[in-house]
Amino acid sequence: MKITLIAVHPCRSPQAVPLACAFLKEALLADPALRDRVEVRVAEFFLDDPPASCAESVAKDAPDLIGFSVYVWSRDHALEMAGELARLLPGVTICAGGAEATANPAGLLDSQLFGFLVRGEGEAPFLQAVRTLLDGDSPAGLPGIVLPGEVPGPLPPPADPASIPSPYLSGQLDPSVPGGALWQLSRGCDFACSFCFDHKGSGGVRRLPMERVEKELRLFARLGVPQVFVLDSTFNKVPQRAKEILRLIGKLAPGVHFHFEVRSEFIDAEMADLFARVTCSLQIGLQSADAKVLRAVGRGFDRDDFAYRALLLNQSGAIFGFDLIYGLPGDTLATFRSSLDFALSLYPNHLDIFPLAVLPGTRLYDKAESLGLTRLDAPPYTVVATPGFPEEDLARAAGLATACDIFYSRGKAVAWFNGVVHAVKLSPSSFLDSFAAFLGRKDVKGEQEIAEDEIWGLQREFLSEIFRERKKGRLLPLALDLADYHHHYACTLMAAPPPTPTPRELRKATLLKDPLRRSPSAILARFSYEILEILEAGDVELPEFASRFKAAGSSAVIYPAGGEVCTESLSGAYFDLLLALDGRRPADSICRELELPAAEAVEFLEFALSEGIVLIR
Repeated sequence: MKITLIAVHPCRSPQAVPLACAFLKEALLADPALRDRVEVRVAEFFLDDPPASCAESVAKDAPDLIGFSVYVWSRDHALEMAGELARLLPGVTICAGGAEATANPAGLLDSQLFGFLVRGEGEAPFLQAVRTLLDGDSPAGLPGIVLPGEVPGPLPPPADPASIPSPYLSGQLDPSVPGGALWQLSRGCDFACSFCFDHKGSGGVRRLPMERVEKELRLFARLGVPQVFVLDSTFNKVPQRAKEILRLIGKLAPGVHFHFEVRSEFIDAEMADLFARVTCSLQIGLQSADAKVLRAVGRGFDRDDFAYRALLLNQSGAIFGFDLIYGLPGDTLATFRSSLDFALSLYPNHLDIFPLAVLPGTRLYDKAESLGLTRLDAPPYTVVATPGFPEEDLARAAGLATACDIFYSRGKAVAWFNGVVHAVKLSPSSFLDSFAAFLGRKDVKGEQEIAEDEIWGLQREFLSEIFRERKKGRLLPLALDLADYHHHYACTLMAAPPPTPTPRELRKATLLKDPLRRSPSAILARFSYEILEILEAGDVELPEFASRFKAAGSSAVIYPAGGEVCTESLSGAYFDLLLALDGRRPADSICRELELPAAEAVEFLEFALSEGIVLIR
């Protein structure tokens, strides 16, 4: 039997990994009774691929059985492709599994395109279905299988994690191809948030064996996988296991960037320190800072405890962000704004803000009518109005989310945002409201319209406008210094430092005669205040700083070295010397123009070469 398993990814990214299909293929090939009777292919497509073209590509292989892995984002695309395949391959058996098949089987079966659906964890029921089809029988009545016209039964019992073969260790999936790996460390969830489906029929959390975890980790390190997205929404619920994995990462894969989802209440000082020691970023599901709103969806919330755990992460230097959802039952524009203010007060590195999606299969979906939740009936199932959050308020919340994403998250404003907001005597949400209005006047409809290199200019333009509007023009130069420095810092953080000369090469160089040029990774910048005084002040309170220090101006070079971002304040002559080094003119002629003594210039150029600020052409 020829089987084609189809994954449709939202977009091209390091997360575009057909993991679900790979697990099914691995299970089929690991079964002694099936491996010689099936030929399995995984086909990958993207939402911007025309469904008809995708279907033609699949049909060329003339499979006997086609299986779709269907999620919220791929449902419509899968339906179109299935329709085309039914036309191109009359009599072919088409099935579907994944989140949509499990949570909303009627939505797929009503299409009359699928011979059966696989619900829940797919390995065991799909294997049973394939065995039955090979024997010429119908898979009707098998646990986890539902056919058109049938009433879906209970989900099948989940698999023992130790029995699930690894598509990475077998070599079926190469994580270096998409530039990232989806790394499943557990299945199921112990929590029962009413807006989420993860806990349904899961039998609690089942964690994969540590022996497998270590083998996959060694593989990622050996292949040089740049980043790994950890699929474990309860990663740190068992603190000792989480700490053991973090120590393994530090030992085996220190150069790989990991993305974790974590729960704040299980973070302690030791765990925060371990997160900070590895290359990683954390995502914490705050959702709302209103305890009443969270209780209504099955979540507890201790505001002081949450703030304390965030403080531990900030003290350790770990990188973390929060999720926020607007439109939850009981939520209003006012409570959402309050949640946004609370979240930003904790200095997260980024915020991801979404409207509520009332997903089929969740408790919230079942209660939507009684709660007065008006939502889309098709993906993405988002709310369009609630009793406390009318449509116009949801639009304002969406504008705030866009403003926050552009100014704060993509604008990398974490280090200076609160200081600037306090200086103009606004709450964070009011400041972002004004920025949303500013974007509206510039006819910016969404964050995707703005390129990364445009955001800094927008920040400076808006700061100039809001400081003058709020009668705080005296503090504007300092605000712009903060925005400028941290923009340069973020750019430098992403830059690769150049190789530096050896002491012998440095001794052989004739620095005033050799054609020197400034390294592309070194940024020259001018500031209104002495930049080192700003950096020494730490979390700058603008009015206090401006009253203590004069805006005497400064020049600096910002560059990467030794795994850090370095900042050197420069005299005007040294700044101008670096500015003029273009790889064509020798330094001695530039020094004559600047009236810079040769001995001083040589000493400075030796330093600049050794630090990777200047290169020999």
